[in-house]
Amino acid sequence: MASKVKREKQRNQVKSRFYYIFWGAATLSVFAGQYYVGSGYRKMSEAVERITNGIIVVPIEVERKRTGDGLWHPTDPPKRIW
Repeated sequence: MASKVKREKQRNQVKSRFYYIFWGAATLSVFAGQYYVGSGYRKMSEAVERITNGIIVVPIEVERKRTGDGLWHPTDPPKRIW
C-alpha cells in the first residue's frame, strides 16, 4: 500500500513541473508582446514629436489703415471679393 501512495505523489510532481513550465512560457510570451507594443509606441511618439517640432509658423501681417473714427480697418473702403 505504501508503494501506491508513492506512485501517486510522483505523478502529481510530474504534473506540477509541466504546470510551471506552461505558465512560465505563457508569462514570457505576454512580457515579449508587451515589450514589442511598447517599443512600437515609443517609436511612433518620437516620429510625431519630430513632425511637430519641424513645423515653422510664419506670422502674416495684414495691411491696415486708420480711419477718422480712430478704429483700424483691414481695408478702407472694403473690397468686393466676388
